[in-house]
Amino acid sequence: MVQEAYISLYKEQSEIIDSHSADLLNINRAAACEYLSKLGLSIYAQEYERDFGLNINRYRINADPYLSFKCDVPNIGAYIFFVLNDTFYPNSKQSKLPEGVIVCGLSEAIIKYSDLVKPYINRQMTINSDGNQAFNAMFAQDGLFVYIPKGLKMDKPLQLINLMHGNSDILAVSHNLIILEEDSSAQLLICDHVSGDSHYLTNRVTEVFVGKNAVYEHYKLENTHEKMTNICSLLLDQADNSEVLSNIITLHNNKTRNTVVANINGSHSSLSLNGLVLGDKDQNIDNTTTINHIEADSSSTELFKYVLDGQAKGKFYGMVKVYPNAQKTSAIQTNRNICISKKANMQTKPQLEIYADDVKCNHGATVGQLDENALFYLRSRGISEQESRMLLMYAFVHDVLENVRLDALKDRLKLLIEKRLRGELSKCNGCVICK
Repeated sequence: MVQEAYISLYKEQSEIIDSHSADLLNINRAAACEYLSKLGLSIYAQEYERDFGLNINRYRINADPYLSFKCDVPNIGAYIFFVLNDTFYPNSKQSKLPEGVIVCGLSEAIIKYSDLVKPYINRQMTINSDGNQAFNAMFAQDGLFVYIPKGLKMDKPLQLINLMHGNSDILAVSHNLIILEEDSSAQLLICDHVSGDSHYLTNRVTEVFVGKNAVYEHYKLENTHEKMTNICSLLLDQADNSEVLSNIITLHNNKTRNTVVANINGSHSSLSLNGLVLGDKDQNIDNTTTINHIEADSSSTELFKYVLDGQAKGKFYGMVKVYPNAQKTSAIQTNRNICISKKANMQTKPQLEIYADDVKCNHGATVGQLDENALFYLRSRGISEQESRMLLMYAFVHDVLENVRLDALKDRLKLLIEKRLRGELSKCNGCVICK
């Protein structure tokens, strides 16, 4: 089986993998391999059934992604960085970052800034219970490192472009580490894109640590193609009085598995976790979220919406867990879904586990179709059926977009979503690769 071949590959090439990485990334590889050997990757068969190539020798592609790919959001003015397949590519023409801010490859950061990295890296990983995280720990050799020092408010967003590129089927495994110290703030936009017609599989883990009184905004936009499988784990840790806003938007793909685990470890902290999925044809999109309220006086709101057409399949599994010490927790979890076609399928399972008695928590989910009365009303006003359906779908997802605080990104998303709802696949602004 191909799944078992990946485990054999690691065992045969472990010394080479270690030699091309850094010690803090190597530390858990053997344990992850042991867990996966017992698991056999059987429950992940669909994702890992193809024989993808892995760049364990760290060969660099002889291309500058900053010249060949421009996926900028107009007027956003972000600091832009690339991870090409699984390797961080520095931007030699980047404008100077604010003093004390560090953005570089994770392997480089482990070597140069070990004292900053060591207290955080792998702290949220659960390699003994999560097969995808174990796979990541076994193979990841690089990724993005971001450090925002105490008291610094970023003047403009950071943008990471994950670009898959190659002439053969490729598996990319990367690990990102984001650290915001006390009283700091930052915004990160992650864009997933592809170049070429090969099959691609990615397994990416992003650990985020948000310090006391810090504010962090996390935006993830996936706009790939029908041969792309994207496995992403977002692991959040919040300290006292911190604020986190997360928006996960999937516009086009083959298969997506998003896992979010948020540990609200500080009192008087807030989390807004949002997601939007537009799926058609045979797309398959899963969002699995866990919000752990560990300390008192914290709040969370969660809103995920799906619009599915064709034979698309969607899943939403959401868990909000309130621990015994987390009195006066406020948590709202909402999942709303529309299936345009009869063959589209949606599975939803919102859940609450409450071990405290002074809380305000509720959750709900709906699966339905477009409102025929509203559709009739628009048709009676002379609007075509296709345009009426697009307007109703756009109105349905509008409240998710309202959670986007970056105005330039919100404007760009409105255009991309409108085109997507019309059945168009829009290339990125200024992109010289997308056709």
